[in-house]
Amino acid sequence: MTLALGAVMFAVGAVGLAPTGPSPTGLTENSPQSAAAGRGTVAALQERVRRLPKDPGGWAVLGMAYVQQARATADPATYDRAENALRRSLKLQPSGNHQAETAMGALAAGRHDFAEALDWAEKATASNPYSPTAHGVLADAYTQLGRYEESYRTVQRMVDLRPDTASYARASYTWELRGDQRRARELMTRSLKAAATTDERSFARTHLALLALENGDPRTAVEQAEAGLGEAPRDSALLEARARAHTALGNTEKAVNDYTSAIAIAPLPHYLLGLGELQQSLRRPEQAQAQYAILRAQEAIRAANGGPADIDAILFEADHGDAREAVSMADTALTGRPFIAVHDAYAWALHRAGRDTDALEHADQALALGTRSALFHYHRGMIHQALGHTAQARDDLRRALSIDPHFHPLHAPEARSTLSRIDDTA
Repeated sequence: MTLALGAVMFAVGAVGLAPTGPSPTGLTENSPQSAAAGRGTVAALQERVRRLPKDPGGWAVLGMAYVQQARATADPATYDRAENALRRSLKLQPSGNHQAETAMGALAAGRHDFAEALDWAEKATASNPYSPTAHGVLADAYTQLGRYEESYRTVQRMVDLRPDTASYARASYTWELRGDQRRARELMTRSLKAAATTDERSFARTHLALLALENGDPRTAVEQAEAGLGEAPRDSALLEARARAHTALGNTEKAVNDYTSAIAIAPLPHYLLGLGELQQSLRRPEQAQAQYAILRAQEAIRAANGGPADIDAILFEADHGDAREAVSMADTALTGRPFIAVHDAYAWALHRAGRDTDALEHADQALALGTRSALFHYHRGMIHQALGHTAQARDDLRRALSIDPHFHPLHAPEARSTLSRIDDTA
């Protein structure tokens, strides 16, 4: 879903997140197709710091490039290189170094340490109150920490400072969180019109496609994705968006091909989970388990490094692993990231573990902003059904299917069958 993906994209700042001015790498956080180009640019930045080893700005730009590359390639080890470069920048210029402070905030967010991201973003905005990029990282941290009103105000400040692709994209996201899809689309369209690079246009097209999907309009989603792929044929985010649209349209082999292509470029967890659950829905257990095995390996690396679980990992464990372990993962994640999508994942984990009374509290919090999410309503509907709240279950399941009748290859059919049973016994 867009919100889960949005948590990833906006954590590192989405488009235009660079220490100063336009992105030095030309990368967006969700543009893994740029990884090869990014590696070349990183090499150029490495050469720059070799020539100018005492330039704090050069080390800051290199550090941000590493952060973006880590997101593009799903390689957590690259975050360590980012931190080394940024620490070098801060050693050279310990105070007033808003470039490195902004990048450190993005790095912390990429590692899902949003409290630390907030600390660095606050330092960056204090060092340079007129930096839209620093305000973007600050807004992202506020969002993931559940401080929504502060995030809205900070995004408005970012737009006021520089109305461009990055600020319009964040503004779009604030309205998506509040369930106003019309304004979200309008602002993402403005983001597209303001885009100056292929990667910025790809980012905007991806989100316009996802917004269309969340409105049950997969044909528009395909059109947006294909418009982007015409310019950036190896953009994994656009491929994944088109895969989801093809799934909704019943073009399952095209969907499998798009997912497979996206994963070959960047094996991101939500791509792997999407393909695995599609294959499961097609009754191809071996192909599904192949994707799930990669997810389990990724999760083992994450757990070994001590980082918090992401939303996709929690949902995967709840649906395809040990629900009690999913509860533990979600409990830890929520402590440092009380974001609505984490509340939803926690609710679902609790439901799968048989703790529906506790689950309902978190399901309500997930929908407290008025977010238009078929998955959130499905989760709450199934929790209501388990608690014997038939009327509320009916309302939520109908709402889920009215938002998007094809919101999930496994859960959408379950929503329909559960509704049918409710109606049959009414």
